[in-house]
Amino acid sequence: MTFLSAGNIGLWSALASAFLFGAGTPLAKSLLGQVSPWLLAGLLYAGSGLGLLVYRTSKSLPRPQLSRVESLWLLAAVVCGGGAAPVLLMFGLSGIAASHASLLLNAEAVLTTLLAWALFKEHLGRRIVLGMALIVAGALLLSWPAGGFSDGLSDDSAGGATLAQLWPAAAIVLACAFWALDNNLTRKVAHVDASWIACVKGLSAGLGNLLLAFLLGATWPAAPSVLAAMAVGFLAYGVSLALFVVALRHLGASRAGAYFSTAPFVGAVISVVFYAEPVTWQLGLASALMGWGVWLHVTENHAHFHAHEPLMHTHEHTHDSHHQHDHCDAGSHTHAHRHEPLNHSHAHFPDAHHRHQH
Repeated sequence: MTFLSAGNIGLWSALASAFLFGAGTPLAKSLLGQVSPWLLAGLLYAGSGLGLLVYRTSKSLPRPQLSRVESLWLLAAVVCGGGAAPVLLMFGLSGIAASHASLLLNAEAVLTTLLAWALFKEHLGRRIVLGMALIVAGALLLSWPAGGFSDGLSDDSAGGATLAQLWPAAAIVLACAFWALDNNLTRKVAHVDASWIACVKGLSAGLGNLLLAFLLGATWPAAPSVLAAMAVGFLAYGVSLALFVVALRHLGASRAGAYFSTAPFVGAVISVVFYAEPVTWQLGLASALMGWGVWLHVTENHAHFHAHEPLMHTHEHTHDSHHQHDHCDAGSHTHAHRHEPLNHSHAHFPDAHHRHQH
């Protein structure tokens, strides 16, 4: 077993999630001419929540039961990832090229990894740390204005940047910080039905942002713009988030975030190919640095002898080496089950069964 195993559902869920979210960045920017940033954030999330609600209703899927503590984790994730982050991203997109904004979103993976290590004690190897440093270097390069800096506070005749020119990049990095916190909070409930989590987060964030947008004086755009925003939101936020929750369940926050950091490259390529944005030296060098960092992340191999303590919990699973209980269900299924003590060695991620100390 390796981290690039074709059968690894966590890896492929993360990559599919990254593709959908990455494609959504330039598409969202193209809508900013017709929709205000705050209203667009609300429409994107409302589209994701309503789309998933229709899907779940058509499949007659039951509502999962969360404990009080799990409900608080989910509420905090909604506020961070569905409230603050998308609004900051829309404001950032309004003042920066979509290709640069797309690559700046790699900061989410770095911040997710840092929080997973600092707050949730996920293990970080040398490859993860070096890859994170390369991604940070690329993000800083993209944040540096092409005209350079004068005194950092005012314009000059040579084309120096003002402090105000840094705000779009700063807003996007701050959005990444809120999404990183969201990722780690969502990890606490990642065993729950992924489409339900994404549906709840989409509806809550969508309605909240729409209400705030109208309180601040926003007006409805033309119907085609509303429908386009909601369609983009369903794919880039709803389906993408459901897939990312699956990745969190199987990989842990830091590794899922690492694989998800391929998303900005999708957005950057679409921006250059379909929206004719220029290919600058900064974009090229930042892409190389970030690509190297992502490669180090996705090729990490973590294997050692480890012990599993007795554990009782409920989540979706198949009968693998960690689920050997007896019953007739085949394939993926969900029920309460007990894990007996187990000592063995294999390649693994910091998922729900491998959150041990190193």
